Amino acid sequence: MRFALRMGFAVFVMASPSALAAGAKTPLQVVVSRDQQSLVVYDGDTVVATSKVSTGKAGHATPTGIFSILEKRRRHESNIYSNAPMPFMQRLTWSGIALHGSNHVPDYPASHGCVRLPGKFAASLFKMTGYGMHVVISDRQIAPVEVASEMLFQPSESRPKGPALSDVPLRPAIGEFNQSAVEVAMTDKRPSPVASDEEKVPIRILITRRGTQESVRDLQTLLNTLGYDAGLPDGFSGPATAAAIEAFQRAEGLPVEGKITPELIEAVFRKAGHSAPLNGVLRVRRQFQPVFEAEVAIAEPEMALGTHLLQFQDLDTNTGQGKWFGMSLENRLPKTTKKRLGITAEGEPDRPGALERTLSRITVPKDARERLAGLLANGSSLSITDTESGLETGEGTDFITVTRERRG
Repeated sequence: MRFALRMGFAVFVMASPSALAAGAKTPLQVVVSRDQQSLVVYDGDTVVATSKVSTGKAGHATPTGIFSILEKRRRHESNIYSNAPMPFMQRLTWSGIALHGSNHVPDYPASHGCVRLPGKFAASLFKMTGYGMHVVISDRQIAPVEVASEMLFQPSESRPKGPALSDVPLRPAIGEFNQSAVEVAMTDKRPSPVASDEEKVPIRILITRRGTQESVRDLQTLLNTLGYDAGLPDGFSGPATAAAIEAFQRAEGLPVEGKITPELIEAVFRKAGHSAPLNGVLRVRRQFQPVFEAEVAIAEPEMALGTHLLQFQDLDTNTGQGKWFGMSLENRLPKTTKKRLGITAEGEPDRPGALERTLSRITVPKDARERLAGLLANGSSLSITDTESGLETGEGTDFITVTRERRG
């Protein structure tokens, strides 16, 4: 039985027992609205369950953005607020934000940042969810809709013959010659092994603009390759990097400034025999662990990409095709961030076709598409954003995107 969405109800609406029983295998999504003080569970674009909630009060606002369930505990107590009980806790960030049951769920923000749920609903939701399931928190009420775009990946894109790209030899990308390197695929002529169960686990894909850290890391690696000791290629410019830049500039007859500029990066890449990197990056995680990354091209870079989440599901094993369901979130970038990224026009998430227009601006190289197609599984997702959220994404997380929404 499916239910229509009625956000004005003070009580929650639950899905049928059969839907609950299938919840663990069905790629569901949770959407929380701070304005409506509501939670909706979606299967694709169909409402499975709804509930009232109570989010963070003034001074303790619940963050908005794209999250996923990192930890689940039936019995949990707050280690911050006097061991307050948090039954059926489902953690969204390691900094302390979670969904949990409560005996006090008014129809207004009242928590210290978590999303409070009525006790009975919290217990039922706990049974429906799994690790990595997405939870989107927004001010306005948003809902996933089916999205069609040539840019979106399908399992049928994977090569019908030859090695499975997830099992071929790997090489580190530029700037990743260290023990923690994320790897990118190279193909060879080995026989294709049978896909393992791990390969059927949903993957998390992030597409974002190439950041300062990636540029500095690649610069350090190439300077080291050219014989100028820039230190460990960690993406952070220190005295060793500055000295290496000055030595390179001196040897090449350039003004000796020791500063990282687009002109310097271009000169180093040219000297090393490399073309300049593309302006976007695609990263992949699976079960909270990095898998690989690749460069992507973003057209019209002066326009904001916006912040979007798409989920892949309803895979037809006969055709190798599935459906993508997407949502767009408001995310107001600070002026300093826009200046640093060269953005002069912000996105409009409410405007029809905003997500499709963003997808049309992104070009993913063929090899990366083929590898993604080989890894794609029911419940996989794609996040797109202009900037990564920084500290919340780390060890033991998916890609977490914290947004800035306009209030009032």
